Amino acid sequence: MPQITLDKDQPFSLDQTLGCGQVFRWDRAADGWWCGVVGSRVIRCRQEGATLMYEGADETFIRHYFSLDLDLGVILAAIDRDPFIHKAIERCRGLRLVRQPAWECLCSYICATNSNIPMIRRRIATIAQQFGNEIRCEDTVRFSFPEPAKLSCTGKEAMLAGCKLGYRTPYVFNTACEVAAEKDWAKTIAALPYEEARRQMMKFSGIGPKAADCVLLFAFQKYEAFPVDVWIRRIMREHYITTLSNDSALTGWEYDTIRRFARQHFGEYCGYAQEYLYAAREG
Repeated sequence: MPQITLDKDQPFSLDQTLGCGQVFRWDRAADGWWCGVVGSRVIRCRQEGATLMYEGADETFIRHYFSLDLDLGVILAAIDRDPFIHKAIERCRGLRLVRQPAWECLCSYICATNSNIPMIRRRIATIAQQFGNEIRCEDTVRFSFPEPAKLSCTGKEAMLAGCKLGYRTPYVFNTACEVAAEKDWAKTIAALPYEEARRQMMKFSGIGPKAADCVLLFAFQKYEAFPVDVWIRRIMREHYITTLSNDSALTGWEYDTIRRFARQHFGEYCGYAQEYLYAAREG
């Protein structure tokens, strides 16, 4: 089985990376093997110390997907600005942001609005089973995530309704239509500066500020993005911006206040700080 010997000065934790909530199509078996679908590939990975074993893709793909080409030491040193984030870094050291396929990531975060992770996983799995292609992995049947054209054809909105997406159904359908019609949408977004990319991302149906920031962070590696949910808001209120209100609803003003503070405080890799703070949260 192919394997990668990880550099001693480049921390990587497969469990932290795949278990932190940034991806929704990976599962960990009791023996430590992770199995997931990325594009049309079924990939299996397992880490033993400095050795990463894998199958289902070549080394170039694995290194790119898990961002093993990035100097994580430099990134962590850049965001290590205070005792609280330092504690999160020590707790989750080795967590890396994976490079997710853009369309699947976009659709996933439409499905993620007002939802917990198990529900998001079920929705995405149902869409893949309904519209994707079958992929066999040993005795398990998995499904690729469908291209937008497969969701945007005439009559597919009614089929999407069977995926139990609720009010998100027209958002997924309309965005699939928009993406299918604009073949180079991902290249266009990738080429834009973060703020302009964010504005363009929020033009898609069902994409608000948090979903836009998640997609820009996880699919486009725009590390200035700092997604804010109830957990991050609570952390920022308790440890960084004590003047934030304690109201249940997160206002647009508060969202912008938090993300702009994070960019100033943590620097250009504040998106990494967000994921470490989220992964290390308690309660």
